[in-house]
Amino acid sequence: MKARLFTDGGSRGNPGPAASAYVLEAEDGTVLDARGEPIGVATNNVAEYRALVAGLAKAAELGIEELEVVSDSELLVKQMRGEYKIKNAALIDLSFEAKRHERQITSVRYTAVRREHNELADRLVNDALDQEAKRL
Repeated sequence: MKARLFTDGGSRGNPGPAASAYVLEAEDGTVLDARGEPIGVATNNVAEYRALVAGLAKAAELGIEELEVVSDSELLVKQMRGEYKIKNAALIDLSFEAKRHERQITSVRYTAVRREHNELADRLVNDALDQEAKRL
């Protein structure tokens, strides 16, 4: 099965209260899973990677064979493609976790898009941040 994984992460402050989100869509646009959750205090980049790891884990669990990962984080996309070196220790650990899930999927490719082309994942991040702010 082919699918697209839209991921996003954000923090209010850097680091600050953070959330990650993903939307997993089948080839025909049917949403297979969509989640946004607060992840505590983290940097924006850590939140982006946490979203990727969670989404890849779900795609592997559902038996997705071909996956396009769509993110508005150019850094994440270029690091996962191997175009940029990962220097931050937390991101190195998260990238290893992402690669572990990637290996369960036959084909994974990464596409960078502008934020407006990643609306649902972006909205889920902000909803999770808003809910967490109300809770505190």
